[in-house]
Amino acid sequence: MYPEHIKQTTRRHFFQEVFGTAGFGIGAAALAGLLGSERDLSAQTLPQSLGKHPFDFAPKAKSVIYLQQAGGVPHIDMWDYKPVLAQRDGEPVPESLIKGERFAFLRGVPNLANTPFTFKQHGKNGLYLCNLLPNLATVVDDIAWVQGMHTTQFNHGPAQIFQMTGHQIPGRPAFGAWLSYGIGSEAKDLPAYVVLLSGMSNPDGGSACWSSGWLPTVHQGVPFQKRGDAINFVSNPEGMKKETRRRILDTVRDLNQEHLDVAGDPEITTRISQYELAYKMQASVPGLMDLDGEAAAIREMYGYTGRGTPSYANNCLLARRLVERGVRFVQLSHRYWDMHGVTYNEDIVNKTTAACAQTEKATAALIKDLKQRGMLDTTLVIWASEFGRTPMRQPGPYFGRDHHPKGYTVWMAGGGIKAGTIYGATDEFGYNAVDKPTTPYDINATALHLLGIDHTKLTYKFAGRNFRLTDVEGNVINELIA
Repeated sequence: MYPEHIKQTTRRHFFQEVFGTAGFGIGAAALAGLLGSERDLSAQTLPQSLGKHPFDFAPKAKSVIYLQQAGGVPHIDMWDYKPVLAQRDGEPVPESLIKGERFAFLRGVPNLANTPFTFKQHGKNGLYLCNLLPNLATVVDDIAWVQGMHTTQFNHGPAQIFQMTGHQIPGRPAFGAWLSYGIGSEAKDLPAYVVLLSGMSNPDGGSACWSSGWLPTVHQGVPFQKRGDAINFVSNPEGMKKETRRRILDTVRDLNQEHLDVAGDPEITTRISQYELAYKMQASVPGLMDLDGEAAAIREMYGYTGRGTPSYANNCLLARRLVERGVRFVQLSHRYWDMHGVTYNEDIVNKTTAACAQTEKATAALIKDLKQRGMLDTTLVIWASEFGRTPMRQPGPYFGRDHHPKGYTVWMAGGGIKAGTIYGATDEFGYNAVDKPTTPYDINATALHLLGIDHTKLTYKFAGRNFRLTDVEGNVINELIA
């Protein structure tokens, strides 16, 4: 046996020569720097196709498409119609509502502000939708609307991280990571958890919104790039033959296995499995990303923007293709909804219009497409922003609204959801959640239930305590389950 320090030196020298000097990349596989991750995790790392947590009951859904609308959607300008705002437009907000409240930007006693959009009732339950949502109006009865949402966070980054992980501080596993860890994936040549990004930038919460936290890193979200190869180095470099790549991977596997036999670090198992996944993805990803192969009518329905162009529409179509191939959790994060009225293009009128133009058609198309393929029953679609926006106008040169965690709307479709439901409500101003108040914990608990998991039982022991996605809270909303 070689001394351990010599084996380590040899191994690191090999990686430096192959991955550094030669510029060779293993691909998404290594994802989020598996080569640089040296955390000591004591839990067993399982292959991603296998789950650790047995189903607690028969699942209604087998996959999730989470449409994260980053920035704070103005609920009262979209689907939480409040006639009293028209009657009292420009009046100071009742001080009793805001006494002791903290806002991101508002100071003093701001004025109430009516919506600039027109509203019309749609569907069997007569849900009010604004004029910017003509396509969503055609699927309104396929959706369950949760209008009494509230959260604990009023700044973007912490609220987005809280939304996806159940805690506002980075470091905990995201929803998709919990699912990957708990019940694995049906995809053999794609990650269990894929992240698709669009809009002005990545979400304020950054990669913490799709982190594996203290779970083995095999479970973290895999961000597909907006341009070029979906995954870095998924294509072989010029002159690199498939057979050569296979031999290199076999050598890497043998070196990792030798290290695993000595060190016993489960993260090494993660590396081995992810490098193998990367090799498989070289064959699966190019075909997956070829959206031009979709029927012209389907591309038109989504508002497809063309090969290689990053857009929410393309990501919605890609999300359907991913769950079709067995991916467990697809997270679309669209960062465009922040509208404080600082500039002409950042006000409620212009930016809400632009944001709806970017997202509304494709969102409705996703529901229609899943339904016509018989996939909606087993695919849970969640549409959620990190919070809403105030019914008061934010002082400034243009019409803006501030962050608002006290009341907003989230909706869900498919996957065992009771379609056409309107659950909960905010007060007459759209300020406080007053009827059936609901938290992100409740949404996540309900989603896990639909996936066959008791949210109180999917746990992971870390730092001497059993953690879970819903922390010590969360209730399943039975009224939302078909």
